[in-house]
Amino acid sequence: MAGTMTSSSVGIVTPRRAQFSEALRLACGRVLQNYELVYETYGSLNAERSNAILICHALSGHHHAAGYHSPEDRKPGWWDECIGPGKPVDTNHFFVVSLNNLGGCHGSTGPTSINPETGQVWGPDFPALRVRDWVHSQARLADYLGIECWAAVIGGSLGGMQAMRWALLYPDRLRHCVVIASALKLSAQNIAFNEIARQAIQADPGFAGGHYLREETLPAQGLALARMVGHITYLSDDAMANKFGRDLRSGSLELGGEQGAEFQVQSYLRYQGSQFSGSFDANTYILMTRALDYFDLAREYGDDPVAAFSGARCSFLVLSFSTDWRFSPRRSREIVDALIATDRPVTYAEIQADGGHDAFLMPIPRYLQLLAAYLQRVRSESDAA
Repeated sequence: MAGTMTSSSVGIVTPRRAQFSEALRLACGRVLQNYELVYETYGSLNAERSNAILICHALSGHHHAAGYHSPEDRKPGWWDECIGPGKPVDTNHFFVVSLNNLGGCHGSTGPTSINPETGQVWGPDFPALRVRDWVHSQARLADYLGIECWAAVIGGSLGGMQAMRWALLYPDRLRHCVVIASALKLSAQNIAFNEIARQAIQADPGFAGGHYLREETLPAQGLALARMVGHITYLSDDAMANKFGRDLRSGSLELGGEQGAEFQVQSYLRYQGSQFSGSFDANTYILMTRALDYFDLAREYGDDPVAAFSGARCSFLVLSFSTDWRFSPRRSREIVDALIATDRPVTYAEIQADGGHDAFLMPIPRYLQLLAAYLQRVRSESDAA
């Protein structure tokens, strides 16, 4: 196979589908009468059902977090470095659940699904979602799987926001909350970047007011531009310099660009945009970035994060990365300060890494060591439960 399947891989995995007929009332006031969630599991649930870990994905993530879907797969799931036998999220000991969130475009009910009331694709008419809606649907998935309490809920970036919301909405249903490269709410700059990305999509003539599937068009260029903007913000200046510098892919600077001199970074960004626009849904991107913008953990608690965390009962691990300017270490320290003020057990580390925000997806030794050490503690508690 093109990928590398080793003894530390979870191997070939098959996505599963859970159907829910109980209506779900959303934060926007609308109701989904029924819906489906696609998910994967790795490892085995113990007899006490005490060893389950939920993985919450970030903006462009999905259910395929580890392993391979077939022997021909060229690359494994998006967090394969962390999930598997002997890895930080050790599937020799944990039962790991990873899902595609409601509103997603990788199998769960979302804008690309059929609206049962009209028989047409939902498209832009799919209900607006908030992070709390994802958490409520995830709680129903836990019920479906017979899991009363998660050993840990883990998430990076937007996934970390879900993990924190779990601690507030279902304080008795998780023992540990792992928040990686996240924040209590987005900064104005982050909201601005998301708006630029949405505008790029909506300005594409192929967007057709969000009804591109019905009209048999695609806003491929707009979605590619959105991904390019986002991708730049996920990397640090050092990471881009080390990866590309000012290397040329073609042409010559000596000729003043008359032969179309092209930098490596330009080619890379166009490739990333093209790949993304061919695999991700534009309405889903808009929906998820808005959910990211609207997230504010303390808003309903008088904008007091201490008050927000006062009802939490779990322990926390909070991790940040030194060169992450999209979700800076300062944002993680705000979480930690609030947890300390509420006397919640919290472990914090800022990891030196030049990968920017994307560092939370990278196999950085110190990062993996810290995560493994903390989850060893989680494992000990699960074994004793």
